Amino acid sequence: MASTSRVIRQTAAPFLVVRQLAACSPRQLRGSVNARSRVCQHTSQRSFSYTRNWRSAAQDAVGSNRRRGGSKLFASADEAVADIKSGSVILSSGFGLCGVAETLIRALRRRGPESLHSLTAVSNNAGAEGRGGLALLTEAGQVDRMIMSFLGANKKLEKQYLTGKIAVELCPQGTLAERIRAAGSGIPAFFTPTGGRTLVQDGAIPARFDADGNVVEYGKPRETRIFNGRPFLMETALPGDVAILRAWKVDKAGNCVFRYTTKSFAPLMAKAAKLSIVEAENIVEVGEIDPNDVDLPGIFVDRIVPATVPSQPEIVKTRSTENSGSKASGNAKSEALVRRDRIARRAAKELKDGYYVNLGVGIPTLAASFLPPGQQVWLQSENGILGMGDYPLPDEVDPDIVNAGKETVTLVPGAATFDSSESFSMIRGGHVDVSILGALQVSAAGDLANYMIPGKVFKGMGGAMDLVSNPDNTKIVVATEHVAKDGSSKIVQECSLPLTGARVVSTVITDLAVFEVDRKHGILTLTEIAPGVDLDEVKSKTDANFDVAEDLKVME
Repeated sequence: MASTSRVIRQTAAPFLVVRQLAACSPRQLRGSVNARSRVCQHTSQRSFSYTRNWRSAAQDAVGSNRRRGGSKLFASADEAVADIKSGSVILSSGFGLCGVAETLIRALRRRGPESLHSLTAVSNNAGAEGRGGLALLTEAGQVDRMIMSFLGANKKLEKQYLTGKIAVELCPQGTLAERIRAAGSGIPAFFTPTGGRTLVQDGAIPARFDADGNVVEYGKPRETRIFNGRPFLMETALPGDVAILRAWKVDKAGNCVFRYTTKSFAPLMAKAAKLSIVEAENIVEVGEIDPNDVDLPGIFVDRIVPATVPSQPEIVKTRSTENSGSKASGNAKSEALVRRDRIARRAAKELKDGYYVNLGVGIPTLAASFLPPGQQVWLQSENGILGMGDYPLPDEVDPDIVNAGKETVTLVPGAATFDSSESFSMIRGGHVDVSILGALQVSAAGDLANYMIPGKVFKGMGGAMDLVSNPDNTKIVVATEHVAKDGSSKIVQECSLPLTGARVVSTVITDLAVFEVDRKHGILTLTEIAPGVDLDEVKSKTDANFDVAEDLKVME
């Protein structure tokens, strides 16, 4: 039985302006309550995700509450969103551009910032700059705050954030899904291991800057309790005023069917909003959907409109494109590919027949291509796939089947798709055998930093904090080049970048060596060395102290 022996009283981090943060040690980051308080005194803003009344106090969501009589079918998206009010909290489904309610978003944009503004938008990410999704609303100046897990390549939104035009609350992807699920289930709060001993726990990630780049609002420190010797953070439910969803098929009673990975956030958001609006590619009569196929019962749907904007994938990746793109020209590219393949080939040895595996983007993804013939592993993608296959052939591209990198993929026989709450139950619950991730830094104690370089890179953590949240049951392997582009070591004694997780990594695989990590005692041991590499080179390119195994092997 879980033990709730004590409450950790957190000190809030001063979180220096992002441009200065890279120079700070984790000890400095954790700072004192007084330092952070002085900054917070300059703003009357509070973190939205911890306000007492989650739904907007200024309105009843829209002009009316859920319809209990009459037709749910509206003639157009413009009609369905006409009474949404400024200041509303919008829960927007989708992952990348997959499953995004594009028809409804464009209708909201047509309202214009004079009619509809100061929105808080909740989504995994903010769409694709200049192409679609919530980016259409942020670019139009209609959104005041984003609650999300990943900015991705949306440079315009990143600039809006750093210059004070919009607030951004970063929330780990699994925590975001669970907060939304909790809201729809009448659960006010819950404890999760995700984000423990990171800036999320300290409430130290800036939520808003002013025009001069000064921090004027932070997140809120989480209440933290110890269960079975591990810290768990208390996260609060995240309801909304209006949910906007896209379904493949809906009947006039509101019963919805979602295709493949379009269901990532959609069912959760419909249940967590005062009013939900569904755009559908196919609208059918009541009784024309088999009850066994319903992903979202009609009780959670209030308005239905035809989808008039076709689905589009964010990143089209095909096997033919991938094969031709991998043929590097020039010695430099060839050497880079040799290093990447060496890492991926060794990482593949961490995967045993029948394993359930999550592979991060980049080098980790390549590991699957080095599995021996006949060996099967089940690839899990946190946006809702178990049994992910290769990239499709050009004529197989389906915009409703994408991986965690927003790339088009295929499904293998026996695959399953599900929503994000189900996905992160697999992850946090330790049902995934191995997770292979990239890194910006890994410490001698197994600390991992891979989502932010203050002042340079601000992408968001996505699902990475969840993926490393149960390292005793899911082995965490880092697959990365040994040094960064500037020549600095990625294997360090202590991480200087914001942590994704503390003492979570068990094995580090680079182009030069393999290290095993004793997470309990904080000891790093060199166990394998790459062909043609000597010990002196490894030592010169490794910042961390490490032991050398007596039976030091050569990487295969």
